[in-house]
Amino acid sequence: MKDDGNAVHGLAHQDTIHDSAIKHVTGRADYTDDLAAPANLAHAYLGLSQCAHGRITGMDFTATLASPGVLGVLTAKNIPGVNDVSPNGKNDDPIFADGLVQFWGQPVFAVIAETRDQARRAAHKARIDYDPLPHALDPIAARDAGMGYVTDPLTLRRGDAPRAMAAAPRRIEGRFSIGGQDHFYLEGQIAMALPGEDEDVVVNVSTQHPSEVQHMVAHVLKVPSHSVVVNVRRMGGGFGGKETQMNLFACVAALAAKRWNRAVKIRPDRDDDMIATGKRHDFVVDYAVGFDDDGRIRAVEGDWYARCGFSADLSGPVTDRALFHADNAYFYPDVRVSSHPMKTNTVSNTAFRGFGGPQGVIVAERMIEEIAYALGLDPLEVRRRNLYENGQLTPYHQEVHDQILPRILDELEASSDYQARRQAVLDWNARMDAAGGVIRKGIALTPVKFGISFTATWFNQAGALVHIYSDGSIMLNHGGTEMGQGLNTKVAQVVAEAFQCDIRRIKITRTTTEKVPNTSATAASSGTDLNGMAALDAADQIKARLVEFVAERWQVPPDAVTFVPGHIRAGDHQIPFTEVIKAAYMARIHLSAAGFYKTPKIHWDRATGKGRPFYYYAYGAAVSEVSVDTLTGEYVIDRTDVLHDVGRSLNPAIDKGQVEGAFVQGAGWLTTEELWWDAQGRLRTHAPSTYKVPLASDRPRVFNVRLTDWSEAAERTIKRSKAVGEPPFMLGISVFEAINMAVASVAGYREPARLDAPATPERVLMAVERLRG
Repeated sequence: MKDDGNAVHGLAHQDTIHDSAIKHVTGRADYTDDLAAPANLAHAYLGLSQCAHGRITGMDFTATLASPGVLGVLTAKNIPGVNDVSPNGKNDDPIFADGLVQFWGQPVFAVIAETRDQARRAAHKARIDYDPLPHALDPIAARDAGMGYVTDPLTLRRGDAPRAMAAAPRRIEGRFSIGGQDHFYLEGQIAMALPGEDEDVVVNVSTQHPSEVQHMVAHVLKVPSHSVVVNVRRMGGGFGGKETQMNLFACVAALAAKRWNRAVKIRPDRDDDMIATGKRHDFVVDYAVGFDDDGRIRAVEGDWYARCGFSADLSGPVTDRALFHADNAYFYPDVRVSSHPMKTNTVSNTAFRGFGGPQGVIVAERMIEEIAYALGLDPLEVRRRNLYENGQLTPYHQEVHDQILPRILDELEASSDYQARRQAVLDWNARMDAAGGVIRKGIALTPVKFGISFTATWFNQAGALVHIYSDGSIMLNHGGTEMGQGLNTKVAQVVAEAFQCDIRRIKITRTTTEKVPNTSATAASSGTDLNGMAALDAADQIKARLVEFVAERWQVPPDAVTFVPGHIRAGDHQIPFTEVIKAAYMARIHLSAAGFYKTPKIHWDRATGKGRPFYYYAYGAAVSEVSVDTLTGEYVIDRTDVLHDVGRSLNPAIDKGQVEGAFVQGAGWLTTEELWWDAQGRLRTHAPSTYKVPLASDRPRVFNVRLTDWSEAAERTIKRSKAVGEPPFMLGISVFEAINMAVASVAGYREPARLDAPATPERVLMAVERLRG
């Protein structure tokens, strides 16, 4: 690799192509299922329960074991260690149900066979008998049935909300049902385990959290963590669905591999994947807001009832974060919000992009909308009047000190021509009223303020490993995982910037527990923040050694040694990077370093509901305009304008792509993506035929996305950039709010539409009929 003078490519803040982009579009990117099959590879397939809640009274595997190619069956009794993959130590998430099933689709056994088809067919021949027990499927039914919580609830309070509510000139109460969402990653869950000598096992798996897989497999096999190696080259999407949910599949593969001393792969059908794995939490929220005649909020009270499923999984931190974002961008002078993580007889819900935050933000926007309709104001004006000011405290007592939303709203309002377009929408709807037209329009501008950091403070750490080889090529490894979001590319840009070398010099290797231990999940939008800083630390260690070496070799003071594009300058000397590295190797300079980073300043006391759980906030806003057919309830997004804050972007091209994808996924959550269980507890939306994710044709007809080129992180983040994975997801709320406006127009905006989410065409049509009635 030769650097081209000053024209080094791929430094920080440049538009740099995703390192796997060409492989992605040409089909040459290797995923777990593409790895070369080892000799004697066997396959596993899960047997799922056919009862929402009941005692297992009998299991008959006679027909299964007699099926062609079957090697055997795994059940709870075949687990040498702990029959549990709960990520929180609650011991409430068994690999295989042991005597009791708690949701329809819970794994009860696994069949191991010579081929996947043989294992799948044999699994369906097993006979399981149940003694059914009462079940509850939604959070309110669970509350009324006394099902209890899967984890401890949380209350955030500041001031005296009941007193302020009673004193408020106006008050509105409501209930808002917010649906869940399936991750619908393109690459489903998959794991392949290879047995080694003694206790060793290597697991190739599609996961966002290799260290957790390592720990889970070790517990299940009853071996130390050092006996388990977990590898991840890339995922075909994750969105949170591979943060804990892959533990089950990795453990089944490892159990079978060690039991039969053969490599074993497990890859469920899409239907079984959707049935047996957790989703975004759906909530029922009871809220009350007190406000004055100017639309300024005086008090807020709210109760967030979550469908958590049969076990805790990540429901504690998810429901916590819903409360952390119950304010969105708005200051509540007096506030009390509480979570209710309800146990239900459904699959245990889990992490999903935003991690509970969207279910908090949308309630804040619903209250703003209610206030605006009550006072006859533009909701944007009510939003502006309630925005945080620097120095004000959130409900969890963190001071806001980096507020930039007023400028974002000003710029977006002007660039999108919001005021003129809103008037045009009002005029259109008035003409439709007069002429009996069926198409109604709506427009909404909504902001987002999103906290960045894991609320479990100990997860805010990362490690990285950087090697420079004697030919000047660089190997980079870090604890983050690549799922298409461009993490590897960004971290490589950080290292390229540090050494002022072309990014093509840098090879990013697979994530593996052999190289970087005790890694945190690639989640909470923190992948680049954490791993980029760890990689920079490693690079700085090597640079310090090189500076000392160059200063001595070329007889200049250390402060006269600088890294410039493709070279290292020592006073008047400018030496090519590769020559310096070769000379350093010959002089026995250590050209490898392990970097580490932990996020400073953050702390959180859950017992008191106070602290600084977030290092900083990311901000953004979107304007969406929609057209709704009031005869069918169908709608299209006519135009969306987005202005989003990513600080000083490490890679504007990748960040813009993240904003676009997050927006569409957020809009899908609130429009077409409906999860539905029947009365028996069976998930009926378990395939693309019944579960509708947005298509390319569902994107806004006009889609303008800009990044704030003037923003810079107030804290010392990696190169002053900001996280981009989750915050723009909530910009899709602008579509939901615009649909609500269009529907409300059929009753002359006398009251809001109060649509529950998702706003499917059926729900839209029913709301239109209700308002007209």
